[in-house]
Amino acid sequence: MNLGFAIADFTQPGGPVSLARHVSRLARTAEELGFTRIAVMDHLFQIGNVGAPEQEMLEAYTTLGYLAAATERVELLALVTSVGYRAPGLLAKMVTTLDVLSEGRAALGIGVGSPFNIAEAHGLGLPFPPVAERFERLEETLRICLQMWSDNDKPFTGRHYRLERTLNSPNTLRRPHPPILVGGSGEQKTLRLVAEYADACNLFHAPDLPHRLNVLRRHCDHAGRDYDQIEKTVLLPLDPGIRGENIPSLLAELRRLDRIGIDHVIGPVRGPDQYTALRLLGEGVVAEALHF
Repeated sequence: MNLGFAIADFTQPGGPVSLARHVSRLARTAEELGFTRIAVMDHLFQIGNVGAPEQEMLEAYTTLGYLAAATERVELLALVTSVGYRAPGLLAKMVTTLDVLSEGRAALGIGVGSPFNIAEAHGLGLPFPPVAERFERLEETLRICLQMWSDNDKPFTGRHYRLERTLNSPNTLRRPHPPILVGGSGEQKTLRLVAEYADACNLFHAPDLPHRLNVLRRHCDHAGRDYDQIEKTVLLPLDPGIRGENIPSLLAELRRLDRIGIDHVIGPVRGPDQYTALRLLGEGVVAEALHF
């Protein structure tokens, strides 16, 4: 099992002037310790389970571009892109640019958004239509990205988007395209889209996780996809404890997730000192998890 690091908290004692150095150091530390992915949220206000909306929050793709220059090996993605925030053609171009400038380390994490998006979308004048329409837009966005990452630059006409020429030059370094991860656990729509379009899913860490995996398997059977070729990821906070006291229970949970078929756990690192927490995880969890 691989572990990924999600940077969620950008509030530092030094304020915004210290943020650039802080996030680059976090990313490099995680990479050195064996974390295989670094993710950031696609939010513009801080979310409630991390802090107040007025606390610092960096835009996702600008941050990922900066982290591309600060790292060498880790995969970079938004967990997950809110489908309404960027036109699909522009989003495909942004992920392509990230992939080229990171020398082939970009992935597209995408979903319909969550209740955390509502206040920021309304506050900043961004589109956030009803959920049924967001699912329609998500499917069209996935189709557009896949078309732009192919050799087909013909027009695209959908219900919500019309592109006259899906030209994408340069194209991505990762071929046939950067991995597509669809976030969410919805049985009827989200997991169907995973089976039909995605290379990976990101599921909620919940007691019904085995059931959700079985639903995904049924969607794969219906779509003619190999269930085992889809990477299963879970978002789980990683808290080693102040002195590593939580590591045994964390390892036990990671082993359980591995047994039910989870390939990659991605999460924010909890604790008053993120650098100490990262090192505790690197020393006591990351290498151990690789051998499950």
